[in-house]
Amino acid sequence: MTMRIEGSVCTPHADAECVAEALSSDNLTNMKTTATDGMVRTDIRTDRLRSLVASVDDYLMNLAIAEEMCTYVSH
Repeated sequence: MTMRIEGSVCTPHADAECVAEALSSDNLTNMKTTATDGMVRTDIRTDRLRSLVASVDDYLMNLAIAEEMCTYVSH
């Protein structure tokens, strides 16, 4: 039996479109990032818990960088 793990990370941002665009270039094939109403949402699907943890860890680092970049560019 194959386990299927799905999860979402949703975060508010002043410039959600910019953050989502910056994040999308680093997404793996099992990830999808969208921006709606000031929120960035990234859906992650995998069949291994270890892969999910690694993907979320990388994503959070990229999210921090994307937020800083978008804040810098907007000023």
